[in-house]
Amino acid sequence: MDIVLYLADEYLLDSVWASLVPLHDPVLPLLRYQQLSSNFTTIASSSQSAWPRDYFFRQVLSLSVITLIGINLLYFVFAGLSYKFIFNHDMMRHPRFLQNQIMLEIRTSVKAFPMMTLLTLPWFQAEVMGYSRLYDNVDQYGWIYLFLSVPFFLLFTDYAIYWVHRILHHPSFYKTFHKPHHKWIIPTPFASHAFHPVDGYLQSVPYHLFIFLFPLHRYLYLGLFVFVNFWSILIHDSDMITGHPLEFIINGPAHHTLHHLYFTVNYGQYFTWADRVGGSYRQPESSLDPLLEVKKVS
Repeated sequence: MDIVLYLADEYLLDSVWASLVPLHDPVLPLLRYQQLSSNFTTIASSSQSAWPRDYFFRQVLSLSVITLIGINLLYFVFAGLSYKFIFNHDMMRHPRFLQNQIMLEIRTSVKAFPMMTLLTLPWFQAEVMGYSRLYDNVDQYGWIYLFLSVPFFLLFTDYAIYWVHRILHHPSFYKTFHKPHHKWIIPTPFASHAFHPVDGYLQSVPYHLFIFLFPLHRYLYLGLFVFVNFWSILIHDSDMITGHPLEFIINGPAHHTLHHLYFTVNYGQYFTWADRVGGSYRQPESSLDPLLEVKKVS
C-alpha cells in the first residue's frame, strides 16, 4: 500500500491536500516533524500543504479513500468481467437462487467495504510507517527467495485462512459473522465480497500478517494482493467443471461451489491439502453439479 500511497501523492493527492489544507492556512500551522515511515514514502514536508506526506492524519485519511476506491474498483471490474464471461447465467434459474440475488450481493458487499476498510487501516498504516518486512532491492534476499516467496505466501495464507474460515463455522461465530455469506447457496462472482465486514476482515488478516513476519518484495506483494482478490471472485462463479488434473491440488470454483452447497467442506482458499489433512475435503463430481437441478426444472 505504500507504493499506491506514494503514487497517489505524487500524481494527485499533493495538489488535493494543498487545496484542502494550504501551507498559509492560519488555523493549521505547518507540522514539521519526522514520522517513522518506510524510505519509499518518507518526505519530510510538502511545500504546498500544511500537512506533509508523513503527517499521520493525512496518511490515514488518504489510505481510507484509496482503499475504498481500490476495493470497489477491484470488485466491480473483476466481478463484472467474471459475471459476463465466465459465470453460467443458467444458474440463475436454480431453485435456490434468490430473487434479486445479484443486487443483494452487490448491496451487501458495498455496505461491508467501509467497515472492512476501517478494520484494515492499522495494517496499511503500519506498512506505510515502515514496520513491515517489505523490501525493494531483489539482491537483498536474492532471486531464488523472490521466486520461492510466491508459493510460500500462498501456502501460508491458504493454511491460515483455512483455520479462520473453519473457526467461523463454529456455532459460536457462524450465525453472527459467517452465515450472511452463506445466504448465497448458488453464488455469483458478486458474492465474493458479500460478507459481514468482520468476516471479510478476519479472512484477510493472513495476507497482512505475512509481510510483518516474512520478507516479501514490495511490488510482488502488490501483485499478489490483486491476485487474491481476483481469485476470491473466480471461485464464486458456481462452476462445476470436473475431471481436470489439478482438481486434486487446487481448490477451485468447483470445490468452493460444494462449500456453499454443503457448508462444512472445502474451507481452503487455493489448495486442497489443508482440507485433506483436516478431514473436510469433498471431491467435486459431475453428479453434484447444481446445474443438474436447473435442468430438472427447465
